[in-house]
Amino acid sequence: MSVTGHIRTAPARCDEYGYGLGRPSGILVFRYRSAGAMEFGANRQDFLHQLYWSPDGMLSTVYGRHSRFVGPQEAFWSERAVNHEVRAADRQTVYRICLRQTPEALTDLRIGPVEVGREAARLIQMIGSPGCGESEALIAREQIMAALLPSPCDVTALGATGHGHALAVARVLSHDPGDATPLDEWAARLHISTKTLQRDFLREFGMSYTHWRTGLRLRTARVLLGTEPVTTVARRVGYASPSAFVMAFAKEYGLTPGRYLRNLRESETI
Repeated sequence: MSVTGHIRTAPARCDEYGYGLGRPSGILVFRYRSAGAMEFGANRQDFLHQLYWSPDGMLSTVYGRHSRFVGPQEAFWSERAVNHEVRAADRQTVYRICLRQTPEALTDLRIGPVEVGREAARLIQMIGSPGCGESEALIAREQIMAALLPSPCDVTALGATGHGHALAVARVLSHDPGDATPLDEWAARLHISTKTLQRDFLREFGMSYTHWRTGLRLRTARVLLGTEPVTTVARRVGYASPSAFVMAFAKEYGLTPGRYLRNLRESETI
């Protein structure tokens, strides 16, 4: 397998793991981590399908006229020969998986978000780290391929039965962190009580819905800062005014977006 495409990062560590390369059943895994922002720009792999996943942050994706965000519960899938761009924030881990074969459930999906369950996430991290043998990795590859599914966009299709209501809301909100839907409306869509949904957020994330949504918005903002003006970033992540966004950002990270950007640029020149 060979990989081309423009990847712009600050000084970064990139670890590469290949298993069964040269065969249709092979897999190539890159694990990136950078002090600054990472941008996988204008990628169009003529020979390889690609899957991008981050366990600890948001990914900003652009393809055609579509622009959306992907959180840790999902990955971004692109068939070969489809132009796309992916961006991650500073100090974020990104796995980029290259395949010759298409997972069976994704045969009708040229590009877009796909589900990544906890077991698939564990397996991706396993084969993207030292010490994994080839036979073990190729078995894991088959399990990952079988687990990948297109992501539903409707919250009622994600978690309308049993547990998992908070995860369903979190996945839909990750596509559009600026969505201002209140907790009671999400609960109504799921046909559960507001208290039940709030308890599910506390059980799943250890925090309230409001606290979790604020964190999501600010993590997304870190991906966008440097590519868009602060006023645009504030609006895209759901703040009514730039001043409200600056105050929330400074409370969370201890510095304003402007200072954050200056620090980021300084790290990228080191």
